[in-house]
Amino acid sequence: MGWKDNINQRVAASSVGYWFQLEGSGHPKERKGSQFLTEFRAGLATFFAMAYIIAVNANIVADSGGTCVCSNGPNSADPYCKITNTSSPLFNLDYQLCKTEIKKDLITATAATSAMGTFFMGLLANLPVGIAPGMGLNAYFAYTVVGFNGENSVPFQTALTAIFIEGFIFFALALLGMRQWLARAIPRCIKLATSVGIGLFLTIIGLTYAQGIGLVLPGQAVPIQLAGCLEADIADGKCPDSVKMRSPMMWIGIFCGGVFTAMLMLYRVKGAIIAGIILVSIISWPRGTPVTYFPYTELGTNNFNFFKKVVDFHPIQNVLNVVDFNISGADGGAFGLALITFLYVDILDTTGTLYSMARYASLVDPVTQDFEGSTIAYMVDSITIVIGAILGTPPVTAFVESGAGIGEGGKTGLTAMWTGLCFFISIFFAPIFASIPPWATGCVLVLVGSMMVQAVVDINWKYIGDAVPAFICIAIMPFTYSIADGLIAGICLYILINSLVWIIAKASGGRIVPPNFEEKEPWSWSQTGGVIPPWMKRLASGKKDFWRKEHEIPGSPASTEGVTEKIEGKDAGSDKGVNAVAGEGKPEKVA
Repeated sequence: MGWKDNINQRVAASSVGYWFQLEGSGHPKERKGSQFLTEFRAGLATFFAMAYIIAVNANIVADSGGTCVCSNGPNSADPYCKITNTSSPLFNLDYQLCKTEIKKDLITATAATSAMGTFFMGLLANLPVGIAPGMGLNAYFAYTVVGFNGENSVPFQTALTAIFIEGFIFFALALLGMRQWLARAIPRCIKLATSVGIGLFLTIIGLTYAQGIGLVLPGQAVPIQLAGCLEADIADGKCPDSVKMRSPMMWIGIFCGGVFTAMLMLYRVKGAIIAGIILVSIISWPRGTPVTYFPYTELGTNNFNFFKKVVDFHPIQNVLNVVDFNISGADGGAFGLALITFLYVDILDTTGTLYSMARYASLVDPVTQDFEGSTIAYMVDSITIVIGAILGTPPVTAFVESGAGIGEGGKTGLTAMWTGLCFFISIFFAPIFASIPPWATGCVLVLVGSMMVQAVVDINWKYIGDAVPAFICIAIMPFTYSIADGLIAGICLYILINSLVWIIAKASGGRIVPPNFEEKEPWSWSQTGGVIPPWMKRLASGKKDFWRKEHEIPGSPASTEGVTEKIEGKDAGSDKGVNAVAGEGKPEKVA
């Protein structure tokens, strides 16, 4: 017996092994193939697959301006301090310096939120899944709710209030078992279209100047125009033809951040995304080069001085506990829409990803179509959302990149706990993460978008009543720069078309129906296993220790609740009940 086997067996035989249901622990539902050292390796793989979110989330959310106030005034030619060209007389240095501090705060907040949420996801729910501020939700927060540099009607503080409230609503829905019902109530085609639309939305962001490689600009005669020039060369909102596609930062981002990362992903190299970001960042850090992120300006020198610290704990100063329940200064309609959209997208995103990852790890119950620790997992997610709002970050969600760790053999919460510890360590490297340029993460957004649009092949394109609402949902999101508008358009059109079909069928006695009506995807509000969570059923039946599952009650037979098994010839989680909830037929491929 080697030293690895000895360590694995000793840990499995301990109380730690029993809690996490490691193989050899003697637990009634121990997870076959789970070993302590394998969980450690899987946790590292998940962290390197997720680590890009620290820089990317900070970059995106800082675009909202945070708590910074533009001093130009409403009657100025640049009332929202959008001009970033340092040679322009309208350039507001104080505002840009303030945004730099906001970005540093958000790096600490993102790492801290991810560390805490992921650690407790593993400790309490015993799932090998990492959670962090969600891609798509952060873009919706920054560009649709608050707006670039705060140009929209909902202030940064009020938007965080919507997230704070959403977290408690999510907690109540999870506690009462309504979360699964709500996710099931949304038509599958709309759930799939949501993922695709967000993917295209992130792609547009990755191509812009603010958080991307600077390949496109808002057009005048056309909605979007080709750019690719240096920001200093932009005149009247467009790039002159003589300097288009000549930005060295853009080409570094395309080849070193895009093509290089794509090749690593092609060969399934772990941590491919973070490797691309690191390569572009290292190229961009030396001063005095055409692609430097630290030009010899006051702003560049300020950023470089912070970067030189390398290891430093940056306390959250500007976005900590700024939740403001006084929404009188905000647009009430916009606030309500933001709250509903955050809740809806978070339910779909978290539910879909958790089911996909649980199915990938073979943790789905074939009877209830639920997975072990689901209620606890959603409670952890919701509480982390609340704490994240206090720290200043958008809602957290489960990350599909967790599949990288599961693919390495992670089956228990130990994987997530190791990932959480890695996020905690990253808090002390804020100067490094704060110095990652936007052209280093631009192609990452495009690549993440390409992974999200894979769901388009699962949409039912054969039936118009499913296909058209899904397509409208997909198209509206990137074209209006709003996830909420796309969701509203898709759901309303789905209700309208299918309600008219139902009315015509009823009025004609079933004689007038679409020729291919049988190809329509079934929709029902009911679900296998019922709506009421098991703990409430045990409470209603009079069990005093209702919080304990049947197999944990001495003298009782092991129940089927949360059984991990494989049905001969197919995955235990591959039945249509899971697909209807998660909106996916198989786990997504990850780097």
